[in-house]
Amino acid sequence: MTQLSQKVVWITGASSGIGEALAYELSRAGSKLVLSARRPEELERVQKACAQPEQVAVLPLDLSDTDSLPGKAVEAEKAFGPIDILVNNGGISQRSLAAETDLAVDRRVFEVNFFGTIALTKALLPGMIARKQGHIVVVSSLVGVFATPWRSAYAASKHALHGFFDAVRAENHDHNIQVSIVCPGFVKTNVSYNALTAHGEKLDIMSDTHANAMSAETCARKIAGAIKRNRKEVYIARYEKVGIYIKKWLPALYYKMIRKVKVK
Repeated sequence: MTQLSQKVVWITGASSGIGEALAYELSRAGSKLVLSARRPEELERVQKACAQPEQVAVLPLDLSDTDSLPGKAVEAEKAFGPIDILVNNGGISQRSLAAETDLAVDRRVFEVNFFGTIALTKALLPGMIARKQGHIVVVSSLVGVFATPWRSAYAASKHALHGFFDAVRAENHDHNIQVSIVCPGFVKTNVSYNALTAHGEKLDIMSDTHANAMSAETCARKIAGAIKRNRKEVYIARYEKVGIYIKKWLPALYYKMIRKVKVK
């Protein structure tokens, strides 16, 4: 069991949604936080709302600017010392048919969700190995386990994270590095508002599935619990996680079901 009090935790995508809720949850637990996202004013708002704002540092960054991330890692560790727990939460979604989606949109999704995440991890991993301790948390999605229509690039980027971090976990077991892959289902956030459409514009619509979904606060509590218990992979969802088991045990039914399910 990992204690969160006094742990130094770096959260990306911390300016809204799951990242913001997790910042509040971990601040109440006594963690020292480094909060990152692109919008400094929103990060400062979250910082002020934390239970212990004096134990929270703000570090704006753009995950798609991978060349800048090693330097950002150095800055992050100047705040409270070495990072104990990295929460790779920053990302972007997509809502468009694969046949209609510009390749530039596919690349954009991968630059943020995959390459930005692994670049940040690579910047911190050698230090964790040297210290023989560290915990890497990756916020994936249920579509990292089974894909749905209208999310081809998003699902592919999340599948890629599973492959990469399963390997990282195996490679670093003897270095006492923990890797947790968190797979939320539908969570009530702005993810659908900010999702990219076929030509790169924002969708700017709150989908019904997200409007009526689990709260970000509930999701954050479950993520914190998964971190404490060093869970390897955890599914945080309601009814929608049944898709994992249908695909595994009844694949013919899954392939019929998934093309009809309302997920847009």
